[in-house]
Amino acid sequence: MRAIRRFTIHPALPDELAPLRTLMLNLRWSWHAPTRALFAGIDPVAWDESGHDPVGLLARVSHERLAELAGDEVFLSRLGEAVDELTEYRTGSRWYQMSGQVSAGPAAVAYFSPEYGITAALPQYSGGLGILAGDHLKSASDLGVPLIGVGLFYRHGYFTQSLSAEGWQAERYPASDPAGLPIALLRDNVGAPARVTVGLPGGGVLAAQIWVADVGRIPLLLLDSYTEDNDPLLRDVTDRLYGGGSDHRLRQELLLGIGGVRAVRLYCAITGHPRPEVFHTNEGHAGFLGVERIREYLASGASFAEAVELTRAGTVFTTHTPVPAGIDRFDKKLIEAQFGPGGGESGLPVEQILAFGAETYSGGDPEVFNMAVMGMRLAQRVNGVSKLHGEVSREMFTGLWPGFDTAEVPIGSITNGVHGASWVATEIMSRAEEVRPPGAAGWLADDPLTWEAVAADPGLIFQIRQLLRGRLVAEARSRLRTSWKQRGASDAELSWIDGALDENILTIGFARRVPSYKRLTLMLHDPARLRALLLDPERPVQIVIAGKAHPADDGGKALIQEMVRFTDDPAVRHRIVFLPDYDMELGRTMVQGCDVWLNNPLRRLEACGTSGMKAALNGGLNVSVLDGWWDEWFDGQNGWAIPSADSVADSDRRDAVEAAALYDLLGRSVAPLFYDRGADGLPRRWLQMVTHTLRTLGPKAQATRMVREYTADLYVPASRSSRALTDDADRPFAGAAELAAWKQRVTQAWPDVRIEHVESHDGEQYPGGKLAVRVGVALGPLSAEDVSVEVIYGRTGDDDEIADPILAELDLESPPGSDSVAWYCGHAVLGQPGPFGYTVRVLPKHPLLSGPAEMGLVAVPVAPTGMVSGDLR
Repeated sequence: MRAIRRFTIHPALPDELAPLRTLMLNLRWSWHAPTRALFAGIDPVAWDESGHDPVGLLARVSHERLAELAGDEVFLSRLGEAVDELTEYRTGSRWYQMSGQVSAGPAAVAYFSPEYGITAALPQYSGGLGILAGDHLKSASDLGVPLIGVGLFYRHGYFTQSLSAEGWQAERYPASDPAGLPIALLRDNVGAPARVTVGLPGGGVLAAQIWVADVGRIPLLLLDSYTEDNDPLLRDVTDRLYGGGSDHRLRQELLLGIGGVRAVRLYCAITGHPRPEVFHTNEGHAGFLGVERIREYLASGASFAEAVELTRAGTVFTTHTPVPAGIDRFDKKLIEAQFGPGGGESGLPVEQILAFGAETYSGGDPEVFNMAVMGMRLAQRVNGVSKLHGEVSREMFTGLWPGFDTAEVPIGSITNGVHGASWVATEIMSRAEEVRPPGAAGWLADDPLTWEAVAADPGLIFQIRQLLRGRLVAEARSRLRTSWKQRGASDAELSWIDGALDENILTIGFARRVPSYKRLTLMLHDPARLRALLLDPERPVQIVIAGKAHPADDGGKALIQEMVRFTDDPAVRHRIVFLPDYDMELGRTMVQGCDVWLNNPLRRLEACGTSGMKAALNGGLNVSVLDGWWDEWFDGQNGWAIPSADSVADSDRRDAVEAAALYDLLGRSVAPLFYDRGADGLPRRWLQMVTHTLRTLGPKAQATRMVREYTADLYVPASRSSRALTDDADRPFAGAAELAAWKQRVTQAWPDVRIEHVESHDGEQYPGGKLAVRVGVALGPLSAEDVSVEVIYGRTGDDDEIADPILAELDLESPPGSDSVAWYCGHAVLGQPGPFGYTVRVLPKHPLLSGPAEMGLVAVPVAPTGMVSGDLR
C-alpha cells in the first residue's frame, strides 16, 4: 500500500552534536574536504550509502553511535573547529573585500538561473548550464563576491535514468521532500512563510514560497509553487525541470524572472542583506526579470524610457546556446495575454514588451517572442561563454545591430571555468597543500605557483592517476551490476562484471547530455575499428560512457540504445560500458579516473563545455574537436585535436571523416604514448603532457578566474553605469532622464545625419606613411558632441572588404555652420605594401553608452559606383 504523503523524520541529535546541523545546512560541505571527512568519520558505511549526503547520513546513524560521539572529546573538538572555520569563512574578508572591489563594485549581484548543480544531494540540475551556475556561486563564495542566487525549487527535479532490457532509456521522477534537503524555508518577521505572487491572465495568481540554500557565503533562493495558496494546477508549475508545454514553461519563466525579483526584494527586507545593484541573467529563461525591474522603476515615478535605461544599465546577460533551436520562444499571443489589458501583470505597455522580444531581423518570425532577444535588449552588457562562442553569438544575433560588421556586435565572451574544490580529487588537493610555495593564494586559486607545485613530481602524479583509475573501475562495476539487475539479469548471469574494465588499461571517458550534435555514437561509426582498439593485445583501450537524453527526445534515446546494444556485446563488454543515471557524483568519479576525456561535437555547436576542464585538473588529457574552450586553449601539448571536416556538407560523410580521424588518433598517437614505459615503469612522455596540462590549464580552468573576470569586466562596470543614472540625491533618476531624452533626440534626428564629403590627400603611399582624411558631416539638429566620426582602414581583398580593420576617431575641425555640416580630420596609417582601403562612418557618442554599437545607429558614405579613391561629394 502506497503512502499518500511522504516526509522526513530527522534524528534527535544530542545537544553536544547540535553544531552538526550548522555544517549540514551550509552546502560548503559539498566542496570542503575537511568537513566531508568529518561527516564520513561518523559512519563510513552510512556515508557511502547516503551518497555522501549529510542529511541521509544522519538518518542512518544509530542512536548508540550518536551517543558515543557526544562523549568523544576528540570528535567534539574537530566539530567545534569545523564550525569556527565555517564562521570565519562566511564572515571574514576575502578577495572581493581585500582587492578594493567593495567601493567600486556592487553591494550585491542577483544571479538568476533556471537550474543549479551544487551537489547531487540537492538535485536541481540537468546538465552543463546548472553545473556552471553552481560553480559560479561556489567560486563567488570563495572570492567573497556578494551574490544572491535565484532559481526554482523543482519537487521532482530532473529525472533519474534507467535502461530497459532492450537498452531504451526510462525516466523516473522521485519526489523531493524539502524537509529532507539542506534548505530552509524563508519566514517573515513574525515567523510565517514568506510568499511572492505573480499575476496570471484572467485574474489568476501564482504564489510561491521561498526555500533558502546556503552556498558558503551565498544565499540561493529557490521559489516553490507547491503551496496551499495555489490550486492543484498551479502547484505543479515547479513540478519538474524542463517539463511541460509552452504554457507551463512560460509560467515557470514568469515565476523565475518576475517572482525572482520580488523574492530578492523580500529576502533583503527580511534579512537586511544589501539590495542588488546588478542583475545577472544566466541564459534567457529569467529574462522577465527585466520587465519586473521596469515595473519597479515605473512605480517609483520614472518614465518608461527612463525605466528601460535604468534596467539596462544594471543588467548582465549571458547566452549559452550556439544554436537558435536552443532558445526559448513563445507565441506572442501568450505574451499579449500576460501583459495586455486584463492580463496578469497589466499596466506595462504591452507593445513595448512585445518589442523587446521581437525577431525584427531578416529570417525572424514576427509571430514569436524570443527570450534571448529580450535578454539582450534589456542588458547593457552581453557575453558568450568562450571566445569561439562569442564569435558564434555575434553571428547569430548580428541582425539586432544592422549596419555593423559582425565583429562589432556588442557581445563579448568570458570563458567558463570549473570550481576546483568540487571536482579535483582529494589526493591532488592534498598534494597541493603539502608543497604549496609560501605566498601562494591556495590550491584552488587561479595561481600558477600552486599548479607548478602540483606538477612537480611526475612519479607521484602517476601513482595518483593509478589510484583514481582503480576507483573509477570499482564504481563502474557497482553501477553496472545495479543497471543489469534493473534490466532483469540475475546474479548468476553477472559474474563477468567482476572482470569488467581494468585499472591498468588506458581509460577514455565520454559523459554529457545526449542531443544529436554531441554525437555520442560517432565512435561506433566503424564498429570493427572500435573493436580493434578495445581488444588490441598490446595497447588496449577501455571506454566509460554516461549520459541522459531529454525525456521528449526519442532521437537521443535511440542513440543511447545504439550505444547500449554495442556495449552489451559479450566480446567487448569488459572494455566498454554505459553507466546510466549520470549525475554529479558519477561525473566527479569519471573526470577524476579517466586518462583521456573525449569530446566530439559538431564544431561550433558546443558553447564551451567544461567536463574536459575537470578532467585536465585531475591529470587527464583531452581528445576533442576544436570547439568551445578547447578551440581556445589547445596548445598541442595538453592533448589532441580531432580534425574537423567543417567544409563537408554531407553529414554522413563528415561523420565518416571525423570518426576515421578519431580512430587514427587513438590507435597511432594516444595509446602508444600511454603504453610507452621506461625502465621504471613510468610513461615519461605521457607524464610530460600531463604535467604540462596541470601547469598551463590549472590556473586558467578555474571558476575563480571566471568570476574575477565577470566582476572586473561586467559587474563593476554595470554598477558604475547604474549609479551614474541615479547619483543625484535631489533628482533620483536625473541621469536616466538625461540619457533617455538624449537617445530619443538622437534616434529621431538620425535620418538627417549623412556624410556629405570625404577627401584624402594621398601623397606618396608607403608603409608607415599617414593618409590625411577630411570628412564633412551633415548633423541636422544634432551637435558635434552627439557623434563620433571614425576612419576605418586596412588591407582589402578582391571584394574591397577591409580585413582586420583599424579604427581611428577623427578630430573636430570646425563645428556645424549654417548648412549644419561639421568638418572632421585625421589620419590613417598605411600598412604593408599591397591593396589598402578606407571608409568613414558616424556613430552616436555619449559617455554612458557601453560601446559604439549599443544604439544600432550608424551613418556611412554612399559612394558613386566604381569610385575607389578621391573625393566623395
